[in-house]
Amino acid sequence: MNDCGEWAAWLRLTLIPEVGNAARRALLKACGSPQAVFKASLQALSAIIEPPLAERLLRHECQADIDAALEWADQPGNHLLTLADADYPQSLLSSDDPPLLLYAKGNTVVLNRPMLAVVGSRNATAQGLRDAEAFARTLGEAGLTIVSGLALGIDAAAHRGALATAAGTVAVIGTGADRLYPARNAALAREIAEKGAVLSEFPLGTPALGANFPRRNRIIAGLGLGCLVVEAAPRSGSLITARLAVESGREVFAIPGSIHSPLSRGCHQLIRQGAKLVESAADILEELRWGARPAAAAGDDDSTGTGTGDEERVLAVLGNAPCALDTLADRSGLTPAALLAMLLPMELAGRVAQLPGGLYQRLH
Repeated sequence: MNDCGEWAAWLRLTLIPEVGNAARRALLKACGSPQAVFKASLQALSAIIEPPLAERLLRHECQADIDAALEWADQPGNHLLTLADADYPQSLLSSDDPPLLLYAKGNTVVLNRPMLAVVGSRNATAQGLRDAEAFARTLGEAGLTIVSGLALGIDAAAHRGALATAAGTVAVIGTGADRLYPARNAALAREIAEKGAVLSEFPLGTPALGANFPRRNRIIAGLGLGCLVVEAAPRSGSLITARLAVESGREVFAIPGSIHSPLSRGCHQLIRQGAKLVESAADILEELRWGARPAAAAGDDDSTGTGTGDEERVLAVLGNAPCALDTLADRSGLTPAALLAMLLPMELAGRVAQLPGGLYQRLH
């Protein structure tokens, strides 16, 4: 779409506050285009939406915001995508609430590749971070672009894993496209924009408001063929994304964990509700009927690597669930002091992780 007047009309339609997506879509359906909406009379618009909204639509002044958005879109790598554009993600059109306009930074071609959403806790465990990165890498190597929300924790790990593959990754953010949140992921966002795309439906300058993130989650859910939840507490944003994925007709996958871990409870809740339990990326590819099963899928390799005999014994008795030092001492026959001397280098080597509460967990 090259007509600045048409772009301006789309921007105006989406920049007027309090006029929601449902009302905007009703206006487009009745009038045919944003330009026709603003040429219609107040009486005609009031027959489509509530009269106070119709009056706001015609009287609200947002030309400065429109000019800023058009100037932003003129910069290299920046794009405005409307429902009428070929580069608009077609998968969103089958979702319940597709945004009328998207702000994109990066390569818009990636937006119409087959995607899988990977989401999870911001306060992830070390094993959860490894799982997210490994699954994303394997799924990316199989040709699935990974979509997530650029949050700390599982989201960031999934993006990093996907960046190592040709399929790339898409980050859907809950702020304006000219703002990056959280700031700690700014460098990651720039790398994503270089090798994939950063996407937002929110106007430029929109800060990180709590209400924006559930809306952001519906786009993540709508973009993917399915949604993988790696770690999640009950009532978390990841479970919202999973519910929205189900409502959009997408598959939901969940990685099980220890019954003692609060971050496993959300995944276990999803599994009880019908989500597919997965132990490897190959399980997801098989469920999606996505080509051949990879020879070495994420999560398939349970080798412990090299180490001393005592270290191997500690790993064996540590098992797969978090374990207290005293319990580990009872199981291994080693003293707590000896165990601490062994666990520190094992932690540095990435073989175990220390969790809050003095617990230790084996990393696969």
